[in-house]
Amino acid sequence: MITTREHYQKMTAEEYLEWEAKQEFRHEYIDGEILAMTGGTLPHNDIALNLYRTLYPHIRQRGCRVNVSDAKVQARKNSRYFYPDLVISCDPDDLKARDFIQNPKVIVEVLSPGTANYDRTKKLKYYRQIPSLQEYVLVDSEEIVVEVYRRGEGKMWLYYEYEAGEAIALESIEFECAIDLLYEGVSFEQELEDK
Repeated sequence: MITTREHYQKMTAEEYLEWEAKQEFRHEYIDGEILAMTGGTLPHNDIALNLYRTLYPHIRQRGCRVNVSDAKVQARKNSRYFYPDLVISCDPDDLKARDFIQNPKVIVEVLSPGTANYDRTKKLKYYRQIPSLQEYVLVDSEEIVVEVYRRGEGKMWLYYEYEAGEAIALESIEFECAIDLLYEGVSFEQELEDK
């Protein structure tokens, strides 16, 4: 999803959570700032759903949960809340959570031209600070490329890039699939307008 900076008054996390629950559209919260979420493209949506469908049977067998874009993640208590495109948690508290996920194991963002830089820089920085997070996955919506940032020892994060024809590995949940499954039915060509 795409975030836009609209002019909202700064809020405390408590004010944000109360306000957000009453909003028609979703908003992320970063250190008092509110960012409106806008819709993604059809390829963006197709990729997220393809990944969800591929992951669900595996996650269910492991006793974990997988949620798509309407699930809020608390990245830092009273400071940051995000709506990733997909989030996986195996934490017992998260399995019964109703408001937001606190201990994600895997977070996935589907990149769009407008969000790619933000997702690779600031969001990466914020997500790395979540103690439970083991893997941050970036799925390109413009070409067949998936990037995985995997927690290493100490503050080290390892980087893996997967391209067409390869299999993606998410070690934290012992999952592997062909990258092509994520892009099934996705068109990369611009649609021509009828003239």
